[in-house]
Amino acid sequence: MGIYLNPGNENFKEIIKADTYVDKSMIIKTMSDYMDKGKKFICMSRPRRFGKTTASNTLCAYYSKGCESGELFSRFKIAQDPCFKDKLNQYNVIKIDLNSEYQNTKNKKDMLLRLQEKIKTEFRLAFPTAVIGQDDSLAEAMLNVYSATGETFILLVDEYDILVREQADKALFDEYLSFLNGLFKSDTMRPAISLAYLTGILPVVRDKIQSKLNNFDEYTILDAEDFAEYVGFTAEEVESLCKEYGMDYDECRLWYDGYRQHGYEIYNPESVVKSMRKKVYGSYWGKTSSYEVISDRICADFAGTKEAVIQMLAGENVSVDVDSYLNTMTDFSCKDDVLAYLLHLGYLAYDQESATCRIPNKEVREEWQRALRKIDDYEVTNQIIQSSKELLNETQAKNAQAVAKALDISHIHVTSNRSYNNEDALQSAIYLAYIYALNRYSVIKEVTTGKGFADVVYIPLKKTDPAMIIELKRNSCTQSALDQIEQKQYFDCLAHYSGNLLFIGINYDEKTKTHSCAIKQFSKTTRL
Repeated sequence: MGIYLNPGNENFKEIIKADTYVDKSMIIKTMSDYMDKGKKFICMSRPRRFGKTTASNTLCAYYSKGCESGELFSRFKIAQDPCFKDKLNQYNVIKIDLNSEYQNTKNKKDMLLRLQEKIKTEFRLAFPTAVIGQDDSLAEAMLNVYSATGETFILLVDEYDILVREQADKALFDEYLSFLNGLFKSDTMRPAISLAYLTGILPVVRDKIQSKLNNFDEYTILDAEDFAEYVGFTAEEVESLCKEYGMDYDECRLWYDGYRQHGYEIYNPESVVKSMRKKVYGSYWGKTSSYEVISDRICADFAGTKEAVIQMLAGENVSVDVDSYLNTMTDFSCKDDVLAYLLHLGYLAYDQESATCRIPNKEVREEWQRALRKIDDYEVTNQIIQSSKELLNETQAKNAQAVAKALDISHIHVTSNRSYNNEDALQSAIYLAYIYALNRYSVIKEVTTGKGFADVVYIPLKKTDPAMIIELKRNSCTQSALDQIEQKQYFDCLAHYSGNLLFIGINYDEKTKTHSCAIKQFSKTTRL
């Protein structure tokens, strides 16, 4: 058992001791299906604290010849699979935490040389029949072992993109490219590698590293394909934890859900675990990074960025071209590059079908709001956000005049690059004005109800709040909006809701560019 070559299973032992451990062992089956085949080069990128290291330690414990892990895995799902013993502790594993190597090396330019020397020292002890020269690279050492013994390797490299994110010295970066090229691009090396598994936050840098790593299949927070259920915690796993710890699952969804792909609802593992332990929902993941990541990028204010940010704050999706971003820390040339970068960092979530992005949940929305407080260009946005809680209170108190006034302000603010009289702009004004309601309501837009479509329905998470149905009109009157709610039975969508209900009719006058509002309260008895 070595530090780099064939490590033990101590890290995995520590992970599974946690009361909140979630069994993700079936990633082994998916990974094993890819080994020794054309798909054996895998690059898995996802946000910070989304379980990358846990997955690497799981794979290491299972494959490494440096330990015996049969009993350790016996109570997990993978042990029930027919393939369980096929590859159990059968491979030479090289495990590298590139972030630790980088941070712990005082003279950065010596990092790769020192790393390779340490691994080669372990090679000489483990494979005495292989001739490993003093000047051999790691790739050459692996090839010499393969030639002498026929044994192959699994490479697990954590934080492979650290030199990209740290914007390392060009000489070191170029050396790193050569290091990667030697390991993974040579046809001579391919037979010596059974699996290469790289993890990082950013996908492969396409303008610099792609020529070195274009043989890797990429699985990202945008599309993890077969690995989607291993990106974070699934809804089923989180619901089980909530039951075990006596926590409200609906509130957990509000805080941490929002990343969806291939039929899975994906939750932030770090935040779910901490909320279970502390018995309190709150912003935990944000404390591992900084909201300045957001503010630093959107300050560039590429065309359309501000409008997109305001739309997303209001709970809307915005279109994004994720293919334009080159996956670097420097090559930002348009709004889409900024949004794609924030997607990979987890500050946004991606919808594959519509090619749109959004702010995923309450925890991340709070990070956005903290970031915008530092940017002068978003002063009005911040004022609307700060006033939103009071607006919800005024709405529940049926203060129609206050609602109309708030929409006048919000409507002006959301129409920077869109037609002021556009219906989408009017809806955006409502979403932004009621942004605080996202903390206490589920919002359904254009929901099919009764005999038509309600523009916006707010369904409360707690019975102390009234449900709200909002109907929009242009150049008409508020009473017409209220009548439409009743005549088309928009309240049918709340048939199982037993609390109070507010009908909110809003009319926008295109000539005066002002709003009017009427609010009517219904109880369950009234509706029946």
